[in-house]
Amino acid sequence: MKRTLFRNQLLPWLLLAPQLAITFIFFLWPAAQAVRQSFLRQDAFGINTTFVGLSNFQALWNSPEYLNSLQVTAVFAVLVTVLSMGFALLLAVAVDRMIRSTSVYTTLLVWPYAVAPAVAGILWWFIFNPTIGVMPYFLDAIGYDWNHISSKTDAMTLVVIASAWKQISYNFLFFVAGLQSVPASLREAAAIDGAGPVRRFFDITVPLLSPTTFFLLVVNIVYAMFDTFGVIDATTEGGPAQATNILVYKVYFDGFVGQNMGSSAAQSVILMLIVIALTVVQFRYVEKKVAY
Repeated sequence: MKRTLFRNQLLPWLLLAPQLAITFIFFLWPAAQAVRQSFLRQDAFGINTTFVGLSNFQALWNSPEYLNSLQVTAVFAVLVTVLSMGFALLLAVAVDRMIRSTSVYTTLLVWPYAVAPAVAGILWWFIFNPTIGVMPYFLDAIGYDWNHISSKTDAMTLVVIASAWKQISYNFLFFVAGLQSVPASLREAAAIDGAGPVRRFFDITVPLLSPTTFFLLVVNIVYAMFDTFGVIDATTEGGPAQATNILVYKVYFDGFVGQNMGSSAAQSVILMLIVIALTVVQFRYVEKKVAY
């Protein structure tokens, strides 16, 4: 392995300085401020501040709304991850078997990733709008009365579809790259031994895709818990009756709408700890089953 030696010991730090400054200003400093504010209580005008210790955290664990938000977030994250990764793998397998027009289909399938989460939410809100949407018209034809404004199930279905659709393109790119790295000789040898397409897929392709699958599992869980705020805000705003009020949206609503900065900061700290814990568990236990 080739190593680069710097004669001036200050030069490496100067090269790292821009990235270190960005990390400190936009990540470490806000995180530290959130931790600090989680132990404080402010009035609505931010004039008077009182140290309350762990009272904000205790109030959250005794709050039915917050516990409901935890449950909603867990269901939402699992559904978005499974749906986006499942469809992405299906599309990647279909493209991988194509001989011609592979680049064209890949380009078309990647386009949705460039759409902002809020735009994706508005797009699907129009499609499923009970008054002017196309999908409620077809669902009504088969006897289903769609209304995500009043139905908790319909609302959760809407935000899951919008969030998963936004992430399918990202997963698709990595699955395609992973499938193209699987040696064709292994599949051909298995076919000669009499293994069918399904057997070859689960016994050869899936194990060799495990590093890619593990990486996408971590990324998709983080995406579902953080980056889907725009989808929720543009479609349901956490309703109806808190049915889609995930943790990241509740942090925003309690802090910027309810002006309860202490509780909002405490929620952001808990959310950060949950994501860190999930990532550690995945790398500690799930990664053992990954075949590199």
